[in-house]
Amino acid sequence: MIKTILHLLSTTLLFSSIGYATQPQEILQNIKSITFQEILTAKTQQEKNQLLHSSKVMINGKEQTLNFTSLMATGHRDNNETFGQIKDINNTPIRFEDGSPYICYGLTGGADSGLDFSSILQKNNKLYMVSQFECNVGAMYMFELEQNQTTGELKAKKNTLQFISQKDEFGGFVHCSGQATPWNSHLGSEEYEIDAKFVEANADKKGLTGSIYYDKTAHFFAGDARKLNPYFYGWIPEVQINQEGKPNYSKHYAMGRFSHELAFVMPDRKTVYMSDDGTNVGLFMFVADQAEDLSAGQLYAAKLKQQKKLNGGKFTIEWIDLGHATDAEIRDIIANKPKFSDFFETVSPNIDHSCPVGFTSINSLVGHECLKIKKGANEKILSRVETRRYAALKGATTELRKEEGITFDPVNHKLYIAISEVTKGMEDNSTFDKGGNNHIRLEPNYCGAVYELELDKAYRATHMETILQGTMIEKDSAGNRCDLNGISNPDNITMLTGTNILTIAEDTKHHNNSIVWAYDLKEKKLTRLISAPLKAETTSPFWYTDINGWGYLTTVTQHPSKESMHKGQSSVGVLGPIRFK
Repeated sequence: MIKTILHLLSTTLLFSSIGYATQPQEILQNIKSITFQEILTAKTQQEKNQLLHSSKVMINGKEQTLNFTSLMATGHRDNNETFGQIKDINNTPIRFEDGSPYICYGLTGGADSGLDFSSILQKNNKLYMVSQFECNVGAMYMFELEQNQTTGELKAKKNTLQFISQKDEFGGFVHCSGQATPWNSHLGSEEYEIDAKFVEANADKKGLTGSIYYDKTAHFFAGDARKLNPYFYGWIPEVQINQEGKPNYSKHYAMGRFSHELAFVMPDRKTVYMSDDGTNVGLFMFVADQAEDLSAGQLYAAKLKQQKKLNGGKFTIEWIDLGHATDAEIRDIIANKPKFSDFFETVSPNIDHSCPVGFTSINSLVGHECLKIKKGANEKILSRVETRRYAALKGATTELRKEEGITFDPVNHKLYIAISEVTKGMEDNSTFDKGGNNHIRLEPNYCGAVYELELDKAYRATHMETILQGTMIEKDSAGNRCDLNGISNPDNITMLTGTNILTIAEDTKHHNNSIVWAYDLKEKKLTRLISAPLKAETTSPFWYTDINGWGYLTTVTQHPSKESMHKGQSSVGVLGPIRFK
């Protein structure tokens, strides 16, 4: 049935092709309402193995048909390339010991999850899609899109698929979510950064640690783990397309190293919020020196002060300055393969979790530690290569759990962040608080929550409060542990700019099928837009309000069941098109 009504302001709003408040957009001025048809919960096995989607949208009372178009799936061959094929430092395809190709579709073990964020970029009077892959050895590909000017349908253009080399920046690593920036570049991420202390303590003469998570990354160096360094990974990469249609790849070392889920650029094109995915992690903000140039700037970490405990809590936010740095000066250090002991001294905690004199007690992603900055260590470098540990030493909050997507509503000047689980370090006096600050003291909710952040005029967040939570239930007959009429483990989120609609994608085991929801911030109503096939995660949804007059929601179906319609392959597609006239 038709359920959610999206109200648009009648005043002139400002938009860009990727949903930013930057330029007048005449085609949206006369819209009074948008109504999506809701899909029902998948019940039969056949339905659960399919991708289900909303099939109608009403704009000002006029009905349009909605389609979901798959654009490309892992394993697709084009232009002598294979979409998702992982390559080494010589840009040679990697093969496993049995001779099979290393294709990042999400079921190969290690940290491999498959295709993740895919951006649509408008450059050179063409449309490009840049896709990144969430595997131990990260990969990126790009191809051109063709758009039917009559119907708005998108499809991949033949003979345009090309591999994006990352060899000049030590290779890529576990590329998770991302964003199409206001200047039409692809801003990615490197998630689950490797613990340099663990590597230093455990690496043998061959550079192997016994952890498949780290050792498998040596495939990039033809299996030689001695060429690896943990500080190579955990950064924000960017791909810009030049006038010849070729990709320029870089990493932004000035933005800090941690488990990057997503970097989200604000409308000033300088302020960037960065989420940190894992257990006992932080929230970070980067302010670039110059708009549209993320190679230098000031880094900050959030310190939360709790004001309310119930219903996901409420906090004020203080920003701790971690200093200024440039990409170039940090990269110079990384290229020399530093070690953890170059920066820190460490000792074992006392029985009561306190630390010996001269050492500071922190609890972050790797657990409880007693650390001291090594005499003579350069704190500017330290703030970037060990950002989370350094932030914890400075008093920032490192208790967040699975901090995922970020998006911005320019109409109401609010920021939104998804927390996939309100558990572990976010609980009051949990075992994950040992030796830490216990800034966050909430009741657990394994179904997760979405938080709204108030911003000042300079886009600096000042307050943070829950606006939506999943509802925990006793496991039902189908195995669901979160109410089917609410969210479960929210992952990436995106605003349909200019409306009240916050789009929320799930990465959950507590619903049989992960859902992409439309949440009306004004009416407080949820509508199911997309149901992913069994075992699939719905990653990186992103609204494009004006691609030559058409609107689309991109999303990725990641690591679906081999029995599903996608046969285990990760794929990217678009919901749409929507004609905003």
